Amino acid sequence: MPFSSSPSTLANLQHLTPRPTQTLWGDNYLSFDSASGGGTFAAQFLPEIYEKEVERYGKRTVSGFLKMVGAEMPLASDQVIWSEQGRLHVAYDSLESGANTVQVGATSGDAAANTIVLPAGHLVQVNDTIIVVNNETARLGNTLKCFVSAVSGNEITAQPYSTNDLADNSQFTDGDDIKVFVYGNEYPKGSSGITGSIDASFTQFSNRPIILRDRYQVNGSDTAQIGWVEVTTENGASGYLWYLKSEHEARLRFEDYLEMSMIEAEQVASGSAISAVQGTEGLFAAVESRGLVFTGTDFDVVGAYAATNQAGVSGTNLYTAGAGLAEFDTILQELDKQGAIEENMMFLDRATSLEIDNMLAGVNAHVAGGASYGVFNNAEDMALNLGFSGFRRGSYDFYKSDWKYLNDSTTRGNLTDVQGILVPAGTSTVYDQSMGKNISRPFLHVRYRASEADDRKMKSWITGSVGGNYTSDADEMVVNFLSERCLCVQAANNFVLFKS
Repeated sequence: MPFSSSPSTLANLQHLTPRPTQTLWGDNYLSFDSASGGGTFAAQFLPEIYEKEVERYGKRTVSGFLKMVGAEMPLASDQVIWSEQGRLHVAYDSLESGANTVQVGATSGDAAANTIVLPAGHLVQVNDTIIVVNNETARLGNTLKCFVSAVSGNEITAQPYSTNDLADNSQFTDGDDIKVFVYGNEYPKGSSGITGSIDASFTQFSNRPIILRDRYQVNGSDTAQIGWVEVTTENGASGYLWYLKSEHEARLRFEDYLEMSMIEAEQVASGSAISAVQGTEGLFAAVESRGLVFTGTDFDVVGAYAATNQAGVSGTNLYTAGAGLAEFDTILQELDKQGAIEENMMFLDRATSLEIDNMLAGVNAHVAGGASYGVFNNAEDMALNLGFSGFRRGSYDFYKSDWKYLNDSTTRGNLTDVQGILVPAGTSTVYDQSMGKNISRPFLHVRYRASEADDRKMKSWITGSVGGNYTSDADEMVVNFLSERCLCVQAANNFVLFKS
């Protein structure tokens, strides 16, 4: 029986006959247009897929700050305690706390003349020689050297060497805000009966670790969908690895949490309604409570209008160069008071970093029109260096670096309150209560819970029914992350927090 022919049908099937080679022929192409089934010719092909992800945000992680400026050490207890040395000399500031606290003249009903009230437990003794400085605006800086002739509880009698009374020449009046410090003592011949002694003072600080946890969960079916990533190793070899992308990013995010928690953490205050956890003291909290806080930073501030600029060009709209250094010098003066070490590192947001660049450019010898020529032998026609990585001012060295945590829009870059922090680059010697001896530690370091049985620095484990775990009947894979740690900020008086 012959086959019935259907020219129109056979014509539609001719293009389905494949060729043995990848050769272009007029009868082996797919005519995929609206007249023969709908769609377009290009729709038959798979899309071109790039194997590498486009890094539209660059390096997204913000961790690394603590690794640069500190160290990590194990901790076996629920609490870390350390002691910091006190001041060597005796001094008191802002002694005025009410009317007639400083009594400079004998008045009926008042204390005796030349009486100064010190804080409870003061260390000033009879025969001490002291300097009394007036801190009132109207009499600011008035100074008298005095002899302590009597001590009665919190009151001392300070008799000036050069005058009869503190009130002479209107240098002091009753209730003035004053400062006092002991510079020595003086005893008469054949004196005896010396009483009192000054014990070495110290301050004890402590912090507690907190537990941080996170997890990544994927069902069993989705684990069969393998993702591939092209990698290049340090030795130059390249190839492909498969991984679950979300699990990898969950780990990166948790590592960022470990650092951000050490920076931002707060202890639970007595008035807080939080009862489930106790919190821990982070970097910012430690510096704000017992360190230095500099507000209103404007390091590239310009001075008053000057008749001429550095180059001697006359004009009416020219500012005094280097006026912003005055603000930075204020920080240096405070560091001197705290006995800070010479080398310091500044981690800044972009705006503050540029302010310091502008400040330094304004006082650089190789400046033209506000631009600093700092490379290629300072040749103007070859290259411009508009940034500075470090500088020396007074007896201090400062190294400057941008801090991604303060610039990223998903972290502190969305806020404007913290502009940077100055961290001393060195170690401090403290007495460790658990070890029972003096130890040298970086000013900033992380303590994590660890013992011979368990290391909780950074734990990760897998549960579920995927990959041979078989720890539950759930058809899933759960990747768990855990860490227990706290931050020790020692000698916080050497740190400076820059705030807007």
